[in-house]
Amino acid sequence: MTDPRGHGKCWLAKPATWDDARMDATTDDTALLPDRPRIDPRRPIALVVGVVATVLFVALRFAVALSGSAPLPIDQAWDDAMAALANPVGVIVAWVPAIVGGTIGMIVIGVATTIVFLIVRRPWDALNVAASIALVVLIGAPLAAVIARSRPADSLAETVATSFPSGHTAVATTIALTLALILRRRWVWIVGAVWVVLMMWSRTYLHAHWLSDVVAGFLEGVAVATLVWAMVEVWRVRRAQRLHASAE
Repeated sequence: MTDPRGHGKCWLAKPATWDDARMDATTDDTALLPDRPRIDPRRPIALVVGVVATVLFVALRFAVALSGSAPLPIDQAWDDAMAALANPVGVIVAWVPAIVGGTIGMIVIGVATTIVFLIVRRPWDALNVAASIALVVLIGAPLAAVIARSRPADSLAETVATSFPSGHTAVATTIALTLALILRRRWVWIVGAVWVVLMMWSRTYLHAHWLSDVVAGFLEGVAVATLVWAMVEVWRVRRAQRLHASAE
């Protein structure tokens, strides 16, 4: 079978000329070029992780509901620990991710990332980022309003009763994990993990959320990022397969 782009070599093999194409690849693996009908082996793993995260999120939601939306024992213990560690420097540091990861900050980051991917001609990645951020907000914001869980009484940030799940954590996790799945760089995974942990700490250090709120936000972000990425991958591969089939 010849390469439909006219290279005269089988596109299922790995010709030497693909080394030049690596510069245009959306990932590190040349077998996953955006126009190649190849399935990313990480897709089944992402689906499993997404389903598990969804189940854990629902279980945590039930646990909070059974408590009457009151703080769980571990919530109160963590909140007390954060209060005991409070100091002016810590508060200033905690406000950094709180502001950057706020509504306006996340909209700017999301739009900017999407535009960058479009500029470098990576529409699938742009779609992935935009869809993930939109979905996590569409799920989290109404859910928090319906649950109407009260925040810690000593909150240094928001006071509106929309504590569960943590929107800051959910969006931070979604963006970090989505970019890690797309870019496939170790440093992206590391930076993303640090950012998510910092955000979770920040929201509880400022007493804006209970510990179970940020854990729920993390699970929501993981579920959305992995499942959306997997669905976009399915769409990408099927479209590529149709294009290759029509070109043969």
